[in-house]
Amino acid sequence: MSDIVGIRFKSCGKIYDFDSGGLALRSGDRVVIESEFGLNIGSVVEPPHPAESSPKDLKKVLRIVTNDDLRQKAANEKFEQEARSFCYERIMARGLPMKLVRAEATLDKKRIVFYFTADGRIDFRELVKDLAARFKTRIEMRQIGVRDKAKLVGGFGLCGKELCCKVFLTTFEPISIKMAKQQDLTLNTGKLSGACGRLMCCLGYEYHEGLPAPVAKEQQAKADTAEQEISPEPAETGMVEEYAAVGEPSADGSVTAADKTGDQQKQPHKRRRRRRHKKKPPKNE
Repeated sequence: MSDIVGIRFKSCGKIYDFDSGGLALRSGDRVVIESEFGLNIGSVVEPPHPAESSPKDLKKVLRIVTNDDLRQKAANEKFEQEARSFCYERIMARGLPMKLVRAEATLDKKRIVFYFTADGRIDFRELVKDLAARFKTRIEMRQIGVRDKAKLVGGFGLCGKELCCKVFLTTFEPISIKMAKQQDLTLNTGKLSGACGRLMCCLGYEYHEGLPAPVAKEQQAKADTAEQEISPEPAETGMVEEYAAVGEPSADGSVTAADKTGDQQKQPHKRRRRRRHKKKPPKNE
């Protein structure tokens, strides 16, 4: 059974499994692999480890990166800039409603991938013909979202630090305004939106921890509201104090008369009704 090694091609990108090919690899080593898209350079994230079951079509690691590979990659960066500039010119010439983000070429230049954003579906068949005729290689157009664009381009957030998706986030989790409400944040889209225009990913960092304080505060607010609904009116404050004093001994040690008979205990209730009725204005006024 062959050993499996985890390789990442971009910073904070997904980790793909490859056959180590019997090479003694360590975390951080840069290697050359051959995929269905061509030759690429990746970094070892997970060192070789035995796998219980490996796919049959698992690609092998060809070699550790050499100086020739590094020189070829540096030359490809200039080639990618040229490809991006030409693609941008053709997009403007054809009036396509799309925004070009980046162009990437494989190590052997067998394929060029153009990343772009657009509001809907784009018919770029004529554009692909122009690019294929210019570069004589396989062309791939890949439409991405605004969050993926921010991950590719990078930048700085409102906190002054580099974007989380560019530094350590490998996947995008769903973010909702409910996360901001639970943390008692200001519901202002300008303050809650990141460089991509979507809600900031950091809103979900503390949301998953539960945050018991806001929940307890909300429950206390509900309890205060319920207490206000059943509390007496300010005009009846004296009546409440009178009810509380019923049955308590007086200054000379005797008990009030309201404690002796049940009929007399109901009299304060009647007086309360009469007072409330007297305060209502007459109907004819």
